[in-house]
Amino acid sequence: MGHTIQHRGVVERVEGDRVFVAVEQQSACAGCHAKGMCSAGSAEKRTIEVRTPHASTFEVDERVVVALQQASMGLSSVVWGYVMPLVVLLVVLVGAKMAGIDDGPAAVATLVGVAIYYVGLYLARRRFDRVIKFTIIKE
Repeated sequence: MGHTIQHRGVVERVEGDRVFVAVEQQSACAGCHAKGMCSAGSAEKRTIEVRTPHASTFEVDERVVVALQQASMGLSSVVWGYVMPLVVLLVVLVGAKMAGIDDGPAAVATLVGVAIYYVGLYLARRRFDRVIKFTIIKE
């Protein structure tokens, strides 16, 4: 089992079995080994959706800790969010150039390919909800 990645936050709202937590930027992110790949520390405020059967026990403005339990899940997020789009970009660009397409249209095809990838990723987001599990703990 890998390291646990934790972020402190405040409950923004509760909807059914989902708790939406506004994550606070932490100074501890500066020393984190994954800071280059983690977007949670790069924004002033980020909202994380946590599915839990105990959502009704949380109240708005309550201080909580959101944790990603396994580093492999974080690695999976990095692969799907950053590595795979790069692979799509390179494959489309190389394929377009090998087909003899000029630079401008090849660049547009590359951007369209990456955009299609991200739309597909967005449409498959419910599948990732079952794979990447955040837990929420009251402070």
